[in-house]
Amino acid sequence: MLRTILSSLVLLVVSLQIPLHAAEWQVGVARIDITPAKKIWLAGYASRTKPAEGTTHPLWAKALVFKDGQGNRAAIVTTDLIGLTRELSDSVGARVARETGMNREQILLNSSHTHCSPVVRGCAPLAYDFTPAQQQDVDDYAKVLEDKLVKVIVTASKSLKPARLSYGEDRATFAINRRGRINPDGPVDHTVPVLKISDPAGKLQAILFGYACHNTTLAYFEFCGDYAGFAQIELEKRYPGITALFLLGCGGDANPDPRGTRELAEQHGRSLASAVTRALGAPLKPVRGPLTVKFQRTDLPFVKPPSREQLLAQQGQGDIYSQRLTKHLLKQLEQQRSIPDSYPFSAQVIEFGNDLTLIGLGGETVIDYAIRLHEELAGRQVWIAGYCNEVFAYVPSERVLKEGGYEGGGAMKYFGIHGPFQPGVEDRVIQLVHALLEP
Repeated sequence: MLRTILSSLVLLVVSLQIPLHAAEWQVGVARIDITPAKKIWLAGYASRTKPAEGTTHPLWAKALVFKDGQGNRAAIVTTDLIGLTRELSDSVGARVARETGMNREQILLNSSHTHCSPVVRGCAPLAYDFTPAQQQDVDDYAKVLEDKLVKVIVTASKSLKPARLSYGEDRATFAINRRGRINPDGPVDHTVPVLKISDPAGKLQAILFGYACHNTTLAYFEFCGDYAGFAQIELEKRYPGITALFLLGCGGDANPDPRGTRELAEQHGRSLASAVTRALGAPLKPVRGPLTVKFQRTDLPFVKPPSREQLLAQQGQGDIYSQRLTKHLLKQLEQQRSIPDSYPFSAQVIEFGNDLTLIGLGGETVIDYAIRLHEELAGRQVWIAGYCNEVFAYVPSERVLKEGGYEGGGAMKYFGIHGPFQPGVEDRVIQLVHALLEP
């Protein structure tokens, strides 16, 4: 009799503990074609002298909406775009909040940074010199894009179904550090993180995967997702009926190697898809809840801006982009009476219980951030993504800032920002992440 009572108590305790250790996930999946209807100007290379002439394959925005057993939600949106702006991401978040109840902080938007995607209004605005008609095309696309991003998130949030999550990793080796053009001895991260979304019976529904490398195999005049686009296409061929989503890592100072042709972009895409396939074929770790999402900003100060007198004296000097920056800063002084002295950098954390922590960093973050965070968060399973929510400039590590060059501050003129950042930028970013991870 006593043994029966004790056995019943054990079963009762076990049954009570199950919800505490495993969330009952629901996941919604959606996609929408964001290829421009017009052949508007392509983004990424200031040297381009004409708009797109065709489409290699469609560009997509894809969304995953997660809901745990306690009703907590988070959305991850991937886009085949050069980048988004803070204004666009915040506007999308505000509209989604009105339609779904999810707030801005619960939505992470990532860009693959393909350089064969359309110009996004406000992203690296001084890289281009458009005619009024060309600018109107860019403005019109921005409105369409915002509507589609809202739609894909809302659609995913309305298609929630029971799901199981699991995580694994593999490697792809085509990324190479590009500091000094090609730097085979420079830091790089070849990890391919993979989140598998299955139905309760184990049937594959979606794959979220990532890589830390510039999406710049190609520089031709067609809309194309580059290696990341080809990897998604390849995975969706290998696993019919699923949705494959690519999340760009801290690839600000890494390039595909070799690069320059469509064949190489397809080759890198297959290589990345094969890494994902290997990860899926190995034992994966279950990912449980509860879900926790946090979002916060911190100011990253710039060096002291030039005075009005200095700007007037340097008018017409330097290359065309430096001249545009001088004109832009003078206009800021005229309209706002000051030049911004910092940028409100954003970081976002999505914690899947104790099993997986996804960290999303704004801007074109270099690989040092992923390396340092993996070292400092060694007790966690972490996934570091760059290019999240906005692409406003390169975000150099302290090492890259001291070295200078393109990623160290030289590229800030294309974004309309006086720079470089002040020393201490890396610690500010890392401290923000640690603050978000505090209980």
